[in-house]
Amino acid sequence: MEKDALIGQGRTADVFAWGQGRILKLYQSWMPATAVEQEYSATRAAQAAGMLVPVTYELVKVEGRHGIVFERIEGISLLAELQAKPWKLFSVARRLGELHAQIHEIQAPVELSTQRQQIKYGIQNTQDITEAEKQAVQNYLTQQPEGASLCHGDFHPDNILLSAQGPVTIDWMTGTRGHPPADVARTSLIIQTAGLPAGIPAHIRLFIDVSRALLYAIYLNRYLQLRPTERREIDRWRLPLIAARLREANGYPREKQLLLSQLKAMLNEPSQ
Repeated sequence: MEKDALIGQGRTADVFAWGQGRILKLYQSWMPATAVEQEYSATRAAQAAGMLVPVTYELVKVEGRHGIVFERIEGISLLAELQAKPWKLFSVARRLGELHAQIHEIQAPVELSTQRQQIKYGIQNTQDITEAEKQAVQNYLTQQPEGASLCHGDFHPDNILLSAQGPVTIDWMTGTRGHPPADVARTSLIIQTAGLPAGIPAHIRLFIDVSRALLYAIYLNRYLQLRPTERREIDRWRLPLIAARLREANGYPREKQLLLSQLKAMLNEPSQ
């Protein structure tokens, strides 16, 4: 079957129409098959537990690239909703917290790779810090708790689609078995520092930048209402997550510089 029109692009994959009611998520050629299989398994685990996620049909290989055929979800993202209706900031942020808490109630399947493995891989494969710094961060990582909850790993407003059936969580490539506070810390990092694509209009870019702190505060407050957690349990994950995210920030120089400055400051703290 031939892929149809390109309907979306991300850092790791392109999305194409794929016949009636389906899409093909086609990963970049440098993405390994194991990462694609991880998304396939994590999405199916979330679906089996009752989460609204796209129906997962099959693993495919097209033009030498690995891909997954999913149900096509009709609806805009939470981020697009926020851009179009800024006054909905509070409701968008609260919904984000509620959905994240719901995910963390799910027991992850044992075949999923662990959160720690994923973070370690990111640290090992960044080119932005020295080998000594990598080792220091990995030593710190080994001291952090493991867990058995389903964790999304890339949970943010652009990965929630508002369908007629309700909010659908997409992009489970980084889904793992792990510790929920680490997943919350990862979302914190994305909301607070993630670079924005070049095509976003200036006024929307400004709105997103000035509303980041409030969006995160409301999201976190709602999450903690549903899953009480000490904030220090979330904060303790920031160092390894920053190091692991550096390789994802290639092409986003402002984000990378911000991450690097935070990482260097944390490594220089006496407690690290």
